Amino acid sequence: MSYQVIARKYRPQRFSDVVGQEHVTQTLSNAITQGRIAHAYLFVGPRGTGKTTIARIFAKCLNCTGGPKVDFPDSDPRCIEITEGRSLDVLEIDGASNNGVEQVRELRETCQYVPTSGKFKIYIIDEVHMLTTAAFNALLKTLEEPPAHVKFMFATTEAEKVLPTILSRCQRFDLRRIPAALITKHLAHIAKLEKVKIDAAALNAIARGAEGGMRDAESTLDQLISFCGDKIEEPDVLSMFGLTAQSQILELAAAVLAGQAEPALRELNSLARRGKDLGRLISDLLNHFRNLLIFQVSRGDLGMLEVSEAEAASLAEQSKGVASDALTRVMEVFSECEMRLRDAASKKILIEVALLKAIEARNAVSLDSVLQQLQSLRNGGDTTGTAASAPAATRARTAPAVPAPAAAPKSRMTEYAPEPPAVASPVMERAPSAVGGGSDLEQLWRKLVDAVGRASPFTRTYLLEAHPVSLVKNLLTIGFDPEFEDHIGLVDNARNHTLLQTKLSELGHPGLQIKFVKAERPAGWNAGSVEAAPEPVAANAASPETPVKAGPERPAAPASRPKTTTTINKDDFKNDPLIQKALEIFKGQIIEVRA
Repeated sequence: MSYQVIARKYRPQRFSDVVGQEHVTQTLSNAITQGRIAHAYLFVGPRGTGKTTIARIFAKCLNCTGGPKVDFPDSDPRCIEITEGRSLDVLEIDGASNNGVEQVRELRETCQYVPTSGKFKIYIIDEVHMLTTAAFNALLKTLEEPPAHVKFMFATTEAEKVLPTILSRCQRFDLRRIPAALITKHLAHIAKLEKVKIDAAALNAIARGAEGGMRDAESTLDQLISFCGDKIEEPDVLSMFGLTAQSQILELAAAVLAGQAEPALRELNSLARRGKDLGRLISDLLNHFRNLLIFQVSRGDLGMLEVSEAEAASLAEQSKGVASDALTRVMEVFSECEMRLRDAASKKILIEVALLKAIEARNAVSLDSVLQQLQSLRNGGDTTGTAASAPAATRARTAPAVPAPAAAPKSRMTEYAPEPPAVASPVMERAPSAVGGGSDLEQLWRKLVDAVGRASPFTRTYLLEAHPVSLVKNLLTIGFDPEFEDHIGLVDNARNHTLLQTKLSELGHPGLQIKFVKAERPAGWNAGSVEAAPEPVAANAASPETPVKAGPERPAAPASRPKTTTTINKDDFKNDPLIQKALEIFKGQIIEVRA
């Protein structure tokens, strides 16, 4: 007898032998048991996952002696004929080479004849998506109302290329990629039957390279047996297919997480010199960081991962010293590298740059953290403070109704690259009045600003310059004084809308919509009322002898306030320590200075 490759020699012969597709085999078994057998089936899935194999087993169940039944004897002559491909009642057709109208017409004519020995005449069409549109249309009528003795079984890797009119006439089954653990177990069973010694690391490497395809894994094992004989180790697998050892991937990932550029580049250079597949290396790195993120988010739930014991231990160790947002940034870098790798003239240089970018992304600081540090500097250099706790004196604007002592004018940046909100915007101190909804709306606004500040100090700095206009028919209108209308374009986005709606819902106002408009600040509106723990007297608002009352007892300030412009030396302003820190962090420059 001629030699049979492993993929054919150990091909499943009944539903119980199929690995990793229980959701399909169980459904078909139940259909046979209940007598609910459709006239057309479509099996969809990646290569080597068992589409044609399941179709053949299904055909044996339907045409076996005394069938249809799931448990047929292996010695049944009808089943043997189907297995050997010589049954006159089960016809396997290659859709790629029989894709014309003439072949479909011939099929329509032959399907009228009754089966010779079995109960059904079964047509198995592989790669059915290769049929032309005309061929599909010629098959439609027969597929919708075939003779009672005809069954169609289609298999394809690209279901999106099959006409919707064909899909609607079939029962569709989607086959999954087979988990690496099941592939490893099945290969170990085959190696035992073939009397081949193979270590666990080599089996894991084969399963990793197969990418969920059992046929690919079996073909790889067959080739390794020819190459290595009766003893196979991990280096044999890695050298033959250009794969990187799992331990090397873990070392490279550890170097990225530790911010060690030199060891990472040295390891990459070593792998490239040994001819490793650099594209596969990036894919493996990306998959490792994905596993690390899932491990961290799921709090160590290995049920969501397909990893070996050694990799699970590494995930537990590496997840201790890194945050989830840092992992996300690293994954974005490697994802971009993977997309650009196909068109890169030098893959090694592209991956070297990606490693350096990943290290920078790992050490990057979020914008909210930067804002908190800037606010802490305003508090006097205490970096443990939060952005929401800045003193009111540092944010107060001079009220025109109260004479102020002679002092150096307060100033702020209004145009600044890349964004101005690094320094909290100053606010007015005026007596409150009813605004578009009375004191209830003012109270809701204060609570809303406070809640938003705890979630995003960055967004809160904008809201300090805003005021509530109205709350009518589930629509909260928020206004910005013309002086601050440029803030509308910065704050009016989907992220801030979601944040405000979430906080309003927590405050007992679900389902509200948000609208930002330009609106004059009302007379008597006290923006200082939304500040956290305001000081009773602003630093530059009144003299020590002048009593200042808070709340409704204070007299209302004029509706309009004079605009004052003071010439400030640009160099003196730039030498301010806080401004220098902001310029350093944001790598910006001062464009204009206003009083």
